[in-house]
Amino acid sequence: MLNKTMLKKLIPIIAVLCISSLTYAAPSVDEIVHKANRAAYYQGNDGKAKVKMTITDSQQRVRTREFIILRKDMAASDDLNNNAYLGEQKFYIYFKRPADVNKMAFMVWKHLHNDDDRWLYLPGLDLVKRIAATDKRTSFVGSDFLYEDVSGRNLDADKHELVDSDENYYIVKNTPLAPEKVEFAYFVMYIHKTTFLPIQVEYFDKQSKKYKVYTALKFANIQERPTITQAEAKNLNTGSTTHMEYSNISYDNGMPESIFTERYLRKAPREYLR
Repeated sequence: MLNKTMLKKLIPIIAVLCISSLTYAAPSVDEIVHKANRAAYYQGNDGKAKVKMTITDSQQRVRTREFIILRKDMAASDDLNNNAYLGEQKFYIYFKRPADVNKMAFMVWKHLHNDDDRWLYLPGLDLVKRIAATDKRTSFVGSDFLYEDVSGRNLDADKHELVDSDENYYIVKNTPLAPEKVEFAYFVMYIHKTTFLPIQVEYFDKQSKKYKVYTALKFANIQERPTITQAEAKNLNTGSTTHMEYSNISYDNGMPESIFTERYLRKAPREYLR
């Protein structure tokens, strides 16, 4: 269950983001997960953020990564009524620090009914490398986040069940339809009832033992959109923790689709990386 101490801290912060809390009929579980997917991955027609990642292992050794993440939605809007939050997307991640990853770039073309296309540019070798679709459940640059965490998981990949709710959260259990393709047996999401932001996600292994926890830590209202500005992922088996801090966040930047191509992996789009 969601940590009670953290819950008390989060409620006042989230409340600031909410214009109102009018009483309405409870949505279906599909509507809940669809709105959560929109809030986490589809706000605005495009998005940009500077990210500082801090990785701390079980021996308290610390590594950092700094990068810019760009997102472009193929849908013309993020309108819930038109299911735009289920559309295809493109992501571009440009690394700045430390020196060993400087100018490295990662790109994803997210598809709905086929495997995503993924590329990694290694500047030291001037090499663009295709990443296999099966690698999306592996560590993202050595952190406790996965490649799939960056671009989001296909909603059709899981069975969704509303297992509980309280005054502030919908609690949804998600079970993979193809369990042989993933390392977890199921995961549980705590979705805030007003913003639909996923506040906590808990992953369970084949023995129903919780082994990983994702938690949203801080929030801000950016361009009238509730936005997560700090988050962390904890691996309960290894004792490793990854903290993500987002800054310079903006939506609807008018990014051209052309920058999400192999050409710009080698030649970074500087005007969007400031």
